[in-house]
Amino acid sequence: MPILVLALLLLAGAVPWRAAAAEAGELIDRVWSGHPVGFSMLAERGHLFIAYYDANRRITVIGRRLGEREWQRCQPEGVEVPRRKRMSNVTAWDSHNYLRLALDRDGHLHLSGNMHVDPLVYYRSRRAFDVTSLERLDRMTGEREERCTYPVFFQNAAGDLLFRYRDGSSGNGSDLYNIYDPATRTWRRLVATPLLEGEGRRNAYSLVPTLGPDGRFHLVWVWRNTPDCATNHTLSYARSRDLVQWENSRGEPIALPMVLATGEVIDAAKPGEGLINTTFTLGFDDHARPVVVYHRYDAKGHSQAYAARPAAGSGWQVRQISNWDFTWAFSGGGSIQTEVSLGAPRREAAGILAVDYSTRAAGSGRWRLDAETLAPLGTASSGRNRPAAPPTDEGRRKRGSVEPGMEGQSLSARADGRRWLLRWQTLGRNRDKPREAVPPPSELRLFEAVDKEPEAPARR
Repeated sequence: MPILVLALLLLAGAVPWRAAAAEAGELIDRVWSGHPVGFSMLAERGHLFIAYYDANRRITVIGRRLGEREWQRCQPEGVEVPRRKRMSNVTAWDSHNYLRLALDRDGHLHLSGNMHVDPLVYYRSRRAFDVTSLERLDRMTGEREERCTYPVFFQNAAGDLLFRYRDGSSGNGSDLYNIYDPATRTWRRLVATPLLEGEGRRNAYSLVPTLGPDGRFHLVWVWRNTPDCATNHTLSYARSRDLVQWENSRGEPIALPMVLATGEVIDAAKPGEGLINTTFTLGFDDHARPVVVYHRYDAKGHSQAYAARPAAGSGWQVRQISNWDFTWAFSGGGSIQTEVSLGAPRREAAGILAVDYSTRAAGSGRWRLDAETLAPLGTASSGRNRPAAPPTDEGRRKRGSVEPGMEGQSLSARADGRRWLLRWQTLGRNRDKPREAVPPPSELRLFEAVDKEPEAPARR
């Protein structure tokens, strides 16, 4: 499961949507609730778009201009996926099969998803901002598109649309990057080789390349040897100004493809030592230096959170920032329940970094770190338990409370001084296996509120 998506689903519910919570929100649809799988919401250039799986598990896309009430709606066509015994536009039980939306420079909508070692699923709209014109293409470059997982759209510093995905499988995969040309409406490889290459013996799980305040893209990843999540190891780092030429934190070049032996090592944790691909994040300190926060085990085998930053000479400064006495013991394949989530470190005040956390065993809270030493200055705990759900359905809608036995899922977006929160409920992850009993469809509700925080300008 992609790291950033997991963190968003777990931590977005902590956003204080007080204005929106006073109302029941807008009922968008009733959606599949048998397992969690990521939806997508995009607020950009005066439009709002949402991609989700409806009550029948079918890909559904809606869109409208900001300020309007009526939605355009599309359920794009699919083709049969023989080994899955389903259509490519219908999902099954796999939590890896999330959806992703993006707009190109000309306003055409791009959609990919519903893949876990499957042929590429890809749609693009014929007309700008028009979801009803989505058409199935299922092709970008035409090469290495039969075993795709983890689609991600993002932009480079010039505003070009890029697409990253994994070719292969867990324990044997390569991360490939494409770049889109809106003039010809075609894709090509950003670089001739994979960016991260498992050499047939492993694969990388990475964050999306993140543009930092220093004008560089920063990439953080772990390696995994097999589908067993306990075999994650070797937290690694690289940076680049153009996503083509890469280097370590000291400015020394790294040849492509980056492999286990060439990436800069943040933490050389071995398999079984607690690195997990769902729980590491990236932020920046007052001096624009990258700060990575991640989970691993301490010498006693307890789960702990660590913060790391490039040291002045060589290597990385690593500081334990938690003091937990529990162990999140994970192993095996499939989508596992996340028991520790870590927010990206961010500047809270001069000389202070803030890191949010959420755990099953020790509750949730926020650490405040000394920005120079990364030492914890204090912890603000939000407690172990959520308030009890109100007794009425209307009360549950207004408070966003979760039905017994279900988990709350959420996405957020912001644009033009507004914020949107999308909420629905599902059963928990079941390692991508079917369940005997399926709950009724969940309400998909959209909440809107005034955005009181400054918004970074969007890149075009």
